[in-house]
Amino acid sequence: MCMIYDQEIARKTAKSLLQINAIKLNPKNPFVWASGWKSPIYCDNRIALSYPETRSFLAQKIAEQAQKIYGKDYVVAGVATGAIGIGILVANVLNAPFMYVRPEPKSHGRQNQIEGFIDPIKKVLVIEDLISTGKSSLNAVRALKKEGVEVLGMIGLFDYGFDLAVDNFKNEKIELYTLSDYDHIIIEAEKSNYIKSEEISILKLWRVSPSEWHPA
Repeated sequence: MCMIYDQEIARKTAKSLLQINAIKLNPKNPFVWASGWKSPIYCDNRIALSYPETRSFLAQKIAEQAQKIYGKDYVVAGVATGAIGIGILVANVLNAPFMYVRPEPKSHGRQNQIEGFIDPIKKVLVIEDLISTGKSSLNAVRALKKEGVEVLGMIGLFDYGFDLAVDNFKNEKIELYTLSDYDHIIIEAEKSNYIKSEEISILKLWRVSPSEWHPA
């Protein structure tokens, strides 16, 4: 199950991501995801890395939440490729070791899937930038567990809030927190007049069944 640890931080994160166009909303001319889904929202949190103030805010807040929830003394693991940048920033704030996890092992060299020193004694906190179905995020968790690593949980920047993701994380028994989520994005977008009030219903309807949604 995904949880928001701090509602005020969730609001500020949503506002920041909208301001730098890391999250784009376009209900009338939807985007097409790699999966083929048509979507009124597109999220690319890597854009935040180009904005020093924003990336510092995000890294600091993830680090603060990590310490409140999990304490100290663990390794930070970023999910490649989207969470490598923010993962390194979080590890720096925490003064923690860092590694990242590829979607699959390399086909050459040492054929690593996990890049970095793996200490089986150390517990690992996984950092993700975006949670949709949870498939790629949990693939990284399984890769870590395969190496005998204990995964504390996962903290992400943004979660779409799909029921499928909730079920996937529940089945894997992995705790997920995110700085912000889809509900906060909609609230902030409406408050800032980023979208029209009548478009809110479209955004809410899409999330109910994103794989079957089509624009009117």
